[in-house]
Amino acid sequence: MAVDAVPQPRPLSRSRLRQTVKFLLPLLALLVIWQASVALLGVNPRVFPDVPTVLSAGWKTILDGSLLTHAGASLLRVLVGTLLAIALAVPLGITMGVSKGISTFLAPPLRFFSVLAGIAWIPIATLWFGYGFGAITFVIFNAVFFVVTYNTLLGVSTIPMPLRHAAASLGTNRWQMLTQVLLPGALPNIVTGIRTGLGFAWRGLIAAEMIATNTGLGYMLFLARDFYRTEVIVFAMIVIGIIWLLLDRLLLAPLERRTIERWGMVQQS
Repeated sequence: MAVDAVPQPRPLSRSRLRQTVKFLLPLLALLVIWQASVALLGVNPRVFPDVPTVLSAGWKTILDGSLLTHAGASLLRVLVGTLLAIALAVPLGITMGVSKGISTFLAPPLRFFSVLAGIAWIPIATLWFGYGFGAITFVIFNAVFFVVTYNTLLGVSTIPMPLRHAAASLGTNRWQMLTQVLLPGALPNIVTGIRTGLGFAWRGLIAAEMIATNTGLGYMLFLARDFYRTEVIVFAMIVIGIIWLLLDRLLLAPLERRTIERWGMVQQS
């Protein structure tokens, strides 16, 4: 009678574990250096606190619910602004990709605006929308919209014309051309544009929240500064960095990699 083989651990899981360890080790080393430097140099806590003080302050923000409130407000603004930007940017980019005239006319301003970080839009956003959700969403929208539009245009432009002609000769209608040829072909560039745009948006969000609202991680930083709560400032900075690392490594980077493997020129191993 055959005996079922004992399943062996997947090499991929071990590889991910090694990658995780390699990623965390420098961060842990940074914590050790931070604590040792503060202790040896006798740094004033108001200038820069030690690790236990920061962790204690952070734990208090978790217990009183303020961290969840500020982080939730920031993530909601990013979500709304990003979804609005993608909903408008992808159709515009595809339209430019299939129309040479529209592309020639709009490509120069897109290149110009795509290099502007979201921070540059804060002054005009507060003038137009006042202080609050609208102004910050506008900043995030601009940080994502131009980058995604330009990357969508690049993605459509890389689809070979013989492939488009072949699809048309097989009787493909406009909707099928969009959903089966243009959108899949441009998808790797679109996802790359979203990842890049979100990087701009996250930085712009934190800066805008210092000025244009009374909730959010940026506001948490700004409020702590007014009360000389350096430990809260440092903890908020750590939270901002951790949230972005989690978004990028657990969501954006895998999405970009799988999209390229599925629709791009890289074959999955």
